[in-house]
Amino acid sequence: MHIFLTGASGLVGGAFAKAARRRGHTVTAITGTSTAPVAGAKTQRRLDLTNEAAVTAAILEAFPDLIVNCAAVSEPGKCDADPVRSHQLNVALPAALARVAHHVSAKLIHLSSEQVFDGTAAPYSTGSTTNPINLYGRQKLASEEAVHTAASEFAITLRAPLLTGNSPSGARSLHERLLADWAAGKTPAVFADEIRQPCTAENLAEAMLECAERDDLRGVFHWAGAEPLSRAELARRIRDHFKLDEKSAPLRVVRRAEEPALAAGRQADLTLNLKPLAGLLKTPVESFDAQLDQLVLPPPVRDWYFKQ
Repeated sequence: MHIFLTGASGLVGGAFAKAARRRGHTVTAITGTSTAPVAGAKTQRRLDLTNEAAVTAAILEAFPDLIVNCAAVSEPGKCDADPVRSHQLNVALPAALARVAHHVSAKLIHLSSEQVFDGTAAPYSTGSTTNPINLYGRQKLASEEAVHTAASEFAITLRAPLLTGNSPSGARSLHERLLADWAAGKTPAVFADEIRQPCTAENLAEAMLECAERDDLRGVFHWAGAEPLSRAELARRIRDHFKLDEKSAPLRVVRRAEEPALAAGRQADLTLNLKPLAGLLKTPVESFDAQLDQLVLPPPVRDWYFKQ
């Protein structure tokens, strides 16, 4: 299968390219500003993903069997800071990809987010009422609607959770950000009553690829890890995994009611019901212990770490 992959230099995109190569597929990897090699790509090119004409031309040239969209402005704060650019990447791009997928009869895998929900009525099934409370969530919901309007017979959307794993830059995933804060002498604030259900980018990529290889799946699905955990518990278990103590890796554990400004625009509980997808795929749903076993020390913090 020939795959056209956007966002190939990111956490999920990089994991997907590697997984696709392992399973014998050919990947045309599209990056935005990154020039670093994408492991697993047969062909790699930089492309302005806000330029619909350029994106369309590149897909028509490649004429892929599958389009995979991992490109996004995925941090809510960055969406708020630049709503025009985030709309281009989070809404306009997937809409354009869906139109071209329909035109060339290519399957489309699009990544969305648990943040299409408001966090007040977990666990959420695929049919639960959506009610995003921040701009990022609203853009992701708009992208889902655009994708399945333009290419309903070709498209799969996976709503993904908070991601763990080892990013190409060593600075993108949950444990990498925590370690970077500790290395900088910061004390991260973590909520004891904010619940997430993380999985690794690698596990998500395997689920995406298995969806792509099946002919019987279309529509919106959920994928996440096996365990809903508080942000505070996630941070403590990451700290323990790297054998750090409270002095070298402090945490400020708070509750949402104590920090209303910090909690604003953040959902309390984004636990997902993984049916029916978890019962259809061979890809396992990961425990958090299994995720921890895969985490490595990122290069940006190694000097600090070995001085502890």
